[in-house]
Amino acid sequence: MDAAPLALPAAPRQVVLVTGLSGAGKASILRALEDLGFETVDNPPLAMLEAVVGDGTLPLAAGIDSRTRDFDAAVAVRLCERLRRHPKIAVTLIFAAAEPEVLLRRFTETRRRHPLTPGGPLGSRVADGIARETALLAPLRAAADWVIDTSDRPLPELRRMIERRFRPEGGSAAGLSIAVVSFAYPKGLPREADLVFDLRFLRNPHYDPVLRPLTGRDPAVAAYVEADPDFPAFWRRMTALLDPLLPRYVAEGKKYLTIALGCTGGRHRSVLVAERLVDHLLRQGWRADVTHRELTAASAAAAPPASGSGGGAAGGGAAWPSTGREALPYIP
Repeated sequence: MDAAPLALPAAPRQVVLVTGLSGAGKASILRALEDLGFETVDNPPLAMLEAVVGDGTLPLAAGIDSRTRDFDAAVAVRLCERLRRHPKIAVTLIFAAAEPEVLLRRFTETRRRHPLTPGGPLGSRVADGIARETALLAPLRAAADWVIDTSDRPLPELRRMIERRFRPEGGSAAGLSIAVVSFAYPKGLPREADLVFDLRFLRNPHYDPVLRPLTGRDPAVAAYVEADPDFPAFWRRMTALLDPLLPRYVAEGKKYLTIALGCTGGRHRSVLVAERLVDHLLRQGWRADVTHRELTAASAAAAPPASGSGGGAAGGGAAWPSTGREALPYIP
């Protein structure tokens, strides 16, 4: 008589708690999770959240922030800690953040009222509300598994980040998700960067008038940069550093890693090396994706505005006016 097959234990229910600063992108993150099949609920009372988590089997995404009834950051942190101890639940706490001047500009452009600017002795300026909310939510930011800074992040890229982490084939709580970002030093370091490599020592295609309008994705630029006598040794040493480092991050429980590669313009050297590095990581079996910050910003700035949209998320993300750094799409 054949033995009955062993029953496999049910996978833990995915629960994503989304919090963060008003205007930093919580609603966009929740919508991206909803599109991935998550049940979503925004701002349930904290007293009810534990019951909501325990009721159902589908992945759940819940938004909690300063608008929540009887909100208390310390209570929210303790609730998250209790949920993390539950054997049938896999909890991820996401904190959406942005620089104060970016949040101020977003509220000014949309003419929305900040939820923590009631006026009177508490102040009536948007800047007062941003400062108050930043202090109020500091315990949740410290407890977060993933802090996403949307200051320089276009909305499509934010959605890709969420999809990369939580889509069904890659949504397991285990493993390391690697983001490779190319950038230009004059426009600042990516705020989420864990490892940064400066590529400005390599020969610069910008000074060749034929190569200048191209990018690091073009074979001619790749051949030019890789012909630098110092490129082969740099590549060997960078990969020799990363290859043994990544498994140690996994052993320490790290879930997200951002590797930033910078040059002067963010179009040639950094783009080429970022593309090569992602190919290398994929061949090694890692989950990795690439973003070219300055190329994405240039494309967003050049794109025509959506017709029939007066701004807001419903039109797919109207672009913010250029600020001298890069065009910022609307992230609610």
